[in-house]
Amino acid sequence: MSRREARPRSGLLAGLMGVVATLSLLAVAALVFAWSAYVGPGPRAVEGDETVVVLASGSGVASIGQRLHEAGVIRSPEMFRLAASLSGSDRRLRAGEYRIASRSSLRDVIQKLVSGDVVRHFVTVPEGRASVQVVDILMANPVLTGEVEVPPEGSVLPDTYEVVRGESRAAVLARMQQAQSTLLERLWESRAPDLPIRTPQEAVILASIVEKETGIDGERALVAGVFVNRMRRGMRLESDPTIIYGITQGRPLGRGIRLSELQARTPYNTYQIDGLPPTPIANPGRAALEAVLNPPQTDYIFFVADGTGGHAFARTYDEHLRNVARWRQIERERAAAPAVRPAPQDEPQPPTQPSLRPATPVEVPFE
Repeated sequence: MSRREARPRSGLLAGLMGVVATLSLLAVAALVFAWSAYVGPGPRAVEGDETVVVLASGSGVASIGQRLHEAGVIRSPEMFRLAASLSGSDRRLRAGEYRIASRSSLRDVIQKLVSGDVVRHFVTVPEGRASVQVVDILMANPVLTGEVEVPPEGSVLPDTYEVVRGESRAAVLARMQQAQSTLLERLWESRAPDLPIRTPQEAVILASIVEKETGIDGERALVAGVFVNRMRRGMRLESDPTIIYGITQGRPLGRGIRLSELQARTPYNTYQIDGLPPTPIANPGRAALEAVLNPPQTDYIFFVADGTGGHAFARTYDEHLRNVARWRQIERERAAAPAVRPAPQDEPQPPTQPSLRPATPVEVPFE
């Protein structure tokens, strides 16, 4: 080969090597830039130290990237889509509500969405709340949407339920009702034999009375046993909360029961009617339902407040009268004591009344 022919080829090779070197540098620079964009600090939150963003269920990676960009969490939806795809995360992103810390990197954002580290919201329905109060609880929750009708009394299972922002109140209520139906079906199948309760609905009615009579876990079974014993003997239930429900339909009464109300014959006044009222008077919890479907074997047929927040139980009428007398003495002592302003309560409760007064009149004063 001549020197003239070698020079052009050497120049061509050197040019190619220069191009390759330049492209390599550009590639390295692009990789450095991409990596910096992936792991470097992201945008600063518009307000505070974090940004709350909600990703709708069923959203694809493109719509998620766009939503994050609109919320100011990421700088580029295209970069987000590319990073999610290259990291294999594009099919593992989870919908939900997220709190994204200010200046979070693109990598951190993607990892949070893959982990499903969502904001968790809960709705709690305490045992013994009436259905109108359940609706109050749902309507007061700011993350839920829509209106909801008052459900049938006793159809909701009191519990704590996880909800997501934007979920409808009707959907949450339906879950509460389904939970009650599922539990009741299971408990009914394992009920004790020879109960004076003919249907699952009657079990809910009696459990609701038990729930309103006592909020003490250790007493539910004893109270249920008293009511079951009275039903077996053909005795009236004589439960104060049934009178109150007939007056307020689930709202707190806020005062003592009047003698005229005790004597009024209404469908809910179990001092005046035989058997159970026509509907539950609240939404009973799991423990109350279990108690009425598998009550303990006792001889108790009366109970009355004992002054400690619980009740004194009695097997005989005379024993019950002594318990009532003790309770009346406690009431007189409290009335004579200096008034003390009570601590604020979340919800006003009706004054404690003696439960299960004997059917035969005794010297028990009423307002």
